[in-house]
Amino acid sequence: MQDHAHRRAVSHRLAIIACALTPAVLGFAAKEFVRPAAKSAVSYPAHDQHKDEAVTVAVDPYDMPDKAQIFTINYRQEGLLPILVIVTNDSEQPISLSGMKAQLVTVDRAKISPADSDDIYRRLSHPSRADVPSSPLPFPRKKIKGAVSPKALDEIQNAGFNAKAVEPHSTQSGFLFFDVAGMSTPLAGAHFYLTGVRNDKGDELMYFEIPMEKYLSAPPTRSN
Repeated sequence: MQDHAHRRAVSHRLAIIACALTPAVLGFAAKEFVRPAAKSAVSYPAHDQHKDEAVTVAVDPYDMPDKAQIFTINYRQEGLLPILVIVTNDSEQPISLSGMKAQLVTVDRAKISPADSDDIYRRLSHPSRADVPSSPLPFPRKKIKGAVSPKALDEIQNAGFNAKAVEPHSTQSGFLFFDVAGMSTPLAGAHFYLTGVRNDKGDELMYFEIPMEKYLSAPPTRSN
């Protein structure tokens, strides 16, 4: 009888624990990435406005845990810094972004280009882990995507800056991911550059330069 009562008590406690954990587990499983709605680029602290060309570019780094909660992946833990790039076209003609090139230049003058999808996949799948045999021979390595879940793959695709143009009086946005592994304060003293934006005649606009200190020195209320 005592054993039976003991088993019932243990089962009851386990049931209570399971009930308490279920909402958290379900909440995590149900979490989906939703890209933040972009405002006009001029409304962000870190922006560069070209009044003559009627185009503004802004950046909004997702460097803090509270902001990064929109993602299902901890990119900073993987050495990647997500930066939301916003392009607003206030002109009467569309602008082309098909040749757009971004670069983050650190205070030490290190030039970092955005990681492409394959770079991110490789970083998240940890292909250099101990159980992957190494070879001294220069054989080509297969891309390892097995460790990256379909949900993560979708997030990377949906989060990225994929726009090829910006129509008149509209805004496009998306994330670029920069490899800042080993850098404790990659934004301090850094500058963001954007080139390759062209008008409807094919002429390239003046490059955009944004000091990241504009973001770092903005009031704490900065958010989307």
